[in-house]
Amino acid sequence: MNYLAHVYLSGDNKMVTIGNFIADGIKGKSYTEYPKDMQIGILLHREIDTFTDAHPTVRKSTKRLHENYGHYSGVIVDILYDHFLAKNWANYSNIPLAEYVDEFYYSLEDNFEILPDRIKHMMPYMISGNWLLSYASIDGIAKVLEGMNRRTKNKSRMNLAVKELEDFYEEFEDEFTSYFDELIAFSKEKLKILSSQL
Repeated sequence: MNYLAHVYLSGDNKMVTIGNFIADGIKGKSYTEYPKDMQIGILLHREIDTFTDAHPTVRKSTKRLHENYGHYSGVIVDILYDHFLAKNWANYSNIPLAEYVDEFYYSLEDNFEILPDRIKHMMPYMISGNWLLSYASIDGIAKVLEGMNRRTKNKSRMNLAVKELEDFYEEFEDEFTSYFDELIAFSKEKLKILSSQL
């Protein structure tokens, strides 16, 4: 899953949420250097990724892209799924998306010193471009995919995947919806277990 889903699946604890958000850059056992709640978030992120990678519905979405995008297909599906979460946000939260993401940005700013350097560098771009809110529109997703393509020096051609999003919009949305309900239940259970173990 991409940023918005990881943030959403963290629950109400701000430090768990930050841990989940930064987790991609935290390798091996180095998560133990962070406060307990952030450790929970980092480990939750890893559990979510494992569940997602093995899920047959996600694999169905990924397979649709594989011919054109190869091993980048999974990354693209993560981004497309964040679009459907943002677009259908009212089905998942009583807090409006704009307000929700602003609160998350504030919590990042409040805890800036503890963030890894990679996140400190990325954060100003994320906030000024309001990435998380932009996911709700196809134009916003197009910009994200363009940025990802640039980072691969145009090798991934991920920017072209907007065409598949538009061509198979209903299929991707149905797959996201059925999978995400399962992921919410999985994440709540894992969060409980991790909170009791650490």
